[in-house]
Amino acid sequence: MSFIKPEKAKQIAYQLFSQPRKGKLNPNQLPKTLINTEKETFQHEDHTFQTYIWKGNDEIILLVHGWESNASRWKKMLNHLKPLGKTIIAIDAPAHGLTTGKEFNAPKYAEYINTLTKKYSPKIIIGHSVGGAAISYYLHKFGNPNIEKVVLLGAPSDFKIISNNFVSMLSLNKKIKNRLENYYQEKFNIHIDEFKAHNFAQNFSQKAFIAHDIDDKIVLVEEGKKYASNWKNAIYIETKGLGHSLHDHDLYQKISQFIQEA
Repeated sequence: MSFIKPEKAKQIAYQLFSQPRKGKLNPNQLPKTLINTEKETFQHEDHTFQTYIWKGNDEIILLVHGWESNASRWKKMLNHLKPLGKTIIAIDAPAHGLTTGKEFNAPKYAEYINTLTKKYSPKIIIGHSVGGAAISYYLHKFGNPNIEKVVLLGAPSDFKIISNNFVSMLSLNKKIKNRLENYYQEKFNIHIDEFKAHNFAQNFSQKAFIAHDIDDKIVLVEEGKKYASNWKNAIYIETKGLGHSLHDHDLYQKISQFIQEA
């Protein structure tokens, strides 16, 4: 990027930072998990986002996946959630699954979550990876006393760390780094230095179940510890050998128990 003007380089860097390379779905070849669901499409500004519904009782669980994924990532957890008898709704994030657009970021995701929760009023919300960070930002920006319980799985908290890792990976110079960070503030009215979701969590009243794997190479376990130390009413569990996906029968059983507890 050293031969490109700084302003152009900033645009290219932001595109790489915000445009997922995978996770889209073909509507004619949906994963089996999503085929036999009720589907609802929501409009948000110039884009539409997709939801999938497994009908149960009036109490709703909302599932929020992470980067370069889609609603089908919940396949294994659904086997533990469906027996609870609740209605389950999963969302395709911006630029993922059947949701339109090319750009993904936590603030935009939070707006989609806000639109969805206004209609369905879920009591439980579960997020994996950046989906968990988007939930935290959603609760910080919009607030929602109707949500009683939150589950975060392998969620990043400090976006400065994510940005620094990205800058290092692409060997961006300091000028481009500063322009990229300032651009983030221009777009979302929050500086990347201030996007520390564990600080947001200090003001949350919801009960939380926070899980992180000590072998997670994508989002380091220190991020989970930050959430746990700041969330007033949180259960924190560390696993080993599950990596970032955190797919595990025993873990899902514990989450199911957490949801059922008074």
